[in-house]
Amino acid sequence: MLKGFRNFILRGNVVDLAVAVVIGAAFTGIVNSLVKDIINPLIAATVHKPDFSYLILTVHGGKILYGDFLNALISFLLISGTVYFFIVLPIQSLLKKVNPSKAAPPTSRPCPECLGDIPLGAKRCQHCAQPVEPAPAPPAA
Repeated sequence: MLKGFRNFILRGNVVDLAVAVVIGAAFTGIVNSLVKDIINPLIAATVHKPDFSYLILTVHGGKILYGDFLNALISFLLISGTVYFFIVLPIQSLLKKVNPSKAAPPTSRPCPECLGDIPLGAKRCQHCAQPVEPAPAPPAA
C-alpha cells in the first residue's frame, strides 16, 4: 500500500503540479503587489479617487454596493492583463527564440487531376483513380 502511494507521489506530473501550485502562490503576491502598489495608485492619480467603494445604490433601504463590484472587476482586469502582458507574452517570445519550430515534412500532395490529397507514396489517386507520378524523394537533412 505504501509502495503504491510512493509511486503515485513520485510520478512526474504530480510533482510538477505541486511545484506549479507553490510557485503560483508565491507569484500571486508579486502580481497583487504590482496591481495594488503601482497600477491602482496611477489610476487613483488620474481619477482623484483611490477606489470606487463610495458608489452605492440604495433601493428601498437596501444597499447595492456596485462600487465594490467595479473594484473587483477592475482588479481582475488589471491582474489578468498584467499576467498576460508582463509574463505570458515575454515567455512565449523567449520560448520561440530558444525552441524555434521545425516544419514537419509534408505527408501528402495534391492530385494533378482532381486536386484531392493523396499520400506521397501513392501511384493512383484514391479519389479519381488517376495514375500519378511517384513523389520525388525528400532531400537528405
